[in-house]
Amino acid sequence: MRPRSWCPPVEPTPDESAVIERIKRAKLFVFLRKHRHESFDEPFQAELGTIYRHSPQGQPPIPPARLALASIPQAYTGASDDEAIEAMVMDRRWQLVLDCLDAQEPPFSKRTLVAFRKRLIEHEMDRRLAERTVELAARTRSFGHKALRAALDSSPLWGAGRAEDTYNLMGHAL
Repeated sequence: MRPRSWCPPVEPTPDESAVIERIKRAKLFVFLRKHRHESFDEPFQAELGTIYRHSPQGQPPIPPARLALASIPQAYTGASDDEAIEAMVMDRRWQLVLDCLDAQEPPFSKRTLVAFRKRLIEHEMDRRLAERTVELAARTRSFGHKALRAALDSSPLWGAGRAEDTYNLMGHAL
């Protein structure tokens, strides 16, 4: 089963606008919310869908655009998988970006996020996602593209550490 496209609303709802107005420092979340439809247009969503095998069995996969979008603030903030999943329920900024405002449950599980990232890296789409995001930030001038590139390049998700195993990453952290 191929994943479906993700089509969240383009215009912010009144509740989303209220959250956007309250965000003073974490402007990445505002940038991602306002430009997610540009970053994840239909051709790119179709490209992301190719990392999944077609299978008539099982549950339909979570839209890869939504998972990819969650990977950006995770990499930028340095959140672990557990922290990212928790933030999707506890942090309205994450909910704003992922179109799950006031959610009581995360839009997907930690296992789904980890498996998606593995697929993303195996198909070398992680770099493509980072480059598209940085290019959009530069083109729209809605967020500092140099700071974004530096943060994403230094992230263990996409930077030099992406090929390291868990033990080495834990050793660096300690």
